[in-house]
Amino acid sequence: MNSEYSERAGDTAGKGADSGRTDPATETFVAHRNLLFTVAYEMLGSAADAEDVLQEAWLRWAGVDLGTVRDRRAYLVRITTRQALSRLRTLGRRKESYVGTWLPEPLLTAPDVAEDVELADSVSMAMMLVLETLAPTERAVFVLREVFDLGYEEIAEAVDKSPAAVRQIAHRARAHVAARRPRAIVSPTETRDALDAFRRAIETGDLQSLLGILAPDVVLLGDGGGIKQAVPRPILGADKVGRLLLGGLGKVAAAVSLRPAQVNGHPALMLRLDGEIDTVLAVRIDEGLITGLYAVRNPEKLSHMQQETTLHR
Repeated sequence: MNSEYSERAGDTAGKGADSGRTDPATETFVAHRNLLFTVAYEMLGSAADAEDVLQEAWLRWAGVDLGTVRDRRAYLVRITTRQALSRLRTLGRRKESYVGTWLPEPLLTAPDVAEDVELADSVSMAMMLVLETLAPTERAVFVLREVFDLGYEEIAEAVDKSPAAVRQIAHRARAHVAARRPRAIVSPTETRDALDAFRRAIETGDLQSLLGILAPDVVLLGDGGGIKQAVPRPILGADKVGRLLLGGLGKVAAAVSLRPAQVNGHPALMLRLDGEIDTVLAVRIDEGLITGLYAVRNPEKLSHMQQETTLHR
């Protein structure tokens, strides 16, 4: 757990258990912590904000009379969703003043995330950007229904709507996402092969090989957050993207290393400059070609690339 609410949990445990065992509220929260983080992260696209939401959820959970709670997991998901919805609206206002393109915060994920194909698909950089196009309540309903398979009545309690309204919202959100999501779920092997070809082309400066793996309508998005230099707007087209990448990386080739990493449940590349993490490069693959390149350079978004984050449904 985050240190701030783990300290609070420790205080609660100390007051409630002479035997040294953790109290039931803390045990329950810890047991579902990875699930709650995943819910919050999928709704927010920000690990830092998801951690803040978990702190707020813990403070509310610590004051609950457990004797009145019929389903502790559902209750925790409900209060986490409500806090995430509130944070999502704040985050929307913050994005309006964000410098350049805003991309989701990448996570270094454990191999078991990739084994859950539906979970990995839902947290892919491409899918997280699709979720960004939903209104806050639509996003909450879609995530809880399609990713976590919650019932309409449970979701209704979480978003303060009627079950009938939630069904309508879910139908609308599914149609919206279906029109924008990647055409098919791509296997890790296919993604790795594309990234290997991409990396070889970059390392050898071979423009023709690079153009061979980039889709003609590939889009490059960069997020520097006003702290690091990044493309200020989307770059469209294989030739423009290829020449930009080779030109930019060629200038610092001696100090750069490109290494594979598991990011948001999918193969990606981590670029180190003079040994330090400089850029996380995630991709979208359609029909064997790279159709989307997402370069996160904002150092404030790279802290979760230092150690693996556990995601869970």
